[in-house]
Amino acid sequence: MKITLEAKAFAEIEAGALVSWVFEESDPVQGRIAELDQKTGGLLRKLVKSGELTGKTLEMTLVHAPAGVKAERLLLVGAGKREAYGPAQLRKLAGAALRYLKTRGVKQIALLAREGETTAEAAQAAAEGLVFSNFESDKYKTEKKNGKEVDAVLLAGWDGESRAAGEKGLQRGLIIGEAQNFTRDLVNEPSNKLTPRVLAERATAMAKEAGLACEILDEKKIAELKMGALLSVAQGGPEPPRMIVVTYTPANAKPSGPVLGLVGKAVTFDTGGISIKPAEGMEKMKYDMAGGATMLGVMRALAALKPSVKVICVVPATENMPGGTAQKPGDIQTAMSGKTIEVLNTDAEGRLILADGVTYAKQLGATHLVDAATLTGAIVVALASVNVGVFGTNQEFTDKLLGSAKTCGEKMWPMPMDDEYRDFIKGTMADIQNIGSGKGGGAITGAMFIREFAGDTPWVHLDIAGTAWLDEAKPWAAKGASAVALRTLVDLAGKL
Repeated sequence: MKITLEAKAFAEIEAGALVSWVFEESDPVQGRIAELDQKTGGLLRKLVKSGELTGKTLEMTLVHAPAGVKAERLLLVGAGKREAYGPAQLRKLAGAALRYLKTRGVKQIALLAREGETTAEAAQAAAEGLVFSNFESDKYKTEKKNGKEVDAVLLAGWDGESRAAGEKGLQRGLIIGEAQNFTRDLVNEPSNKLTPRVLAERATAMAKEAGLACEILDEKKIAELKMGALLSVAQGGPEPPRMIVVTYTPANAKPSGPVLGLVGKAVTFDTGGISIKPAEGMEKMKYDMAGGATMLGVMRALAALKPSVKVICVVPATENMPGGTAQKPGDIQTAMSGKTIEVLNTDAEGRLILADGVTYAKQLGATHLVDAATLTGAIVVALASVNVGVFGTNQEFTDKLLGSAKTCGEKMWPMPMDDEYRDFIKGTMADIQNIGSGKGGGAITGAMFIREFAGDTPWVHLDIAGTAWLDEAKPWAAKGASAVALRTLVDLAGKL
């Protein structure tokens, strides 16, 4: 699908559909929509009067063969309340419009910007929404959505001085949207197609194409580095683990500047190990590597966007299987840091592999850390599938990440990290235990466990267990992986 900016007058654009959006207010026909109404002989005001055009969020009003324009159809999308509107809403509107028209066989779309909206931010949001929404989770289907694809989208209305800003925003949006889809494709893969070794191969290929440095640690090197926590999770199955390291080094990096470490959990399939999960819903545990896939997607975007900060991505990858060699509840493991861990539940494995990932990222020189993981069911209980849980040790760094999340329209919520929660993971037979003491706060105790290995390094943990997967399709997105947090982390890297 090709996306371009168009300066031509909207009435002269030849396309399968001309698309714009209207707000839910007493008079939805204002600004460019009023111009459109005049071109179509007062059609839009007639639709408002009849109650067919209200501006309610994601309401679709489709008109065939509209008079006064060359487009074959006119689609008006409800944008909701004007005061709640911004780039996040535009991203969804653009995506929802594309998916709506794609199912109707439309090949070319012209997206008409509203007045005052010809900015870099708007072009970026529209491009991100269009690319994201065009992704389908049908890779392994023999029949592909009846062959219906959109070939081209024109972003109309960017002319004069706004054209240069629009082009810049468009290119950034394309990069980020494609990085999200790269991540979604990885997360959607079944575990028989994406083992730790295959994930390492995919990361290596991406890094080579993007011009990034990449190193893959095999099981022998992992053992040499004494990554006992990662090895303990991997020991239950025949698939060997991998530690994936991808590095972006800017040409203008400051010698004393920050180094951002991104650590992503990549359990390519999680049975729970000996503490086995219930059968219901276990098929979704292929997405337990979403944190790692997200970090790889971030690196893909950063390679093209070229921020001035060095970024090191560390992805520990393994399966968690209940074989005869699997670790058992009560086992004691020694992490790379030297800290000993009493494994009370083998299904709390993500924090184990992150322990060694975080330690290694620090060893490689990271001065600021962010990890992302589908870590706990407890975060779903707390925040459902709406917000990412955010846990941080340094308020300034945490606030910077939350600011990026707000800018990018990704919902995240700060969670408590009071020192009292540290008592929940005090070990009886070892330094710490990998689950809490049965007093609740499961998402917090999971974060406290990882904090033990982050130490004094500014660190943020993102628990994406409730947000990394869409159980049902949305008007703007296919069912499956969501690539949550990617946009936020790309923005954060640009602000360090």
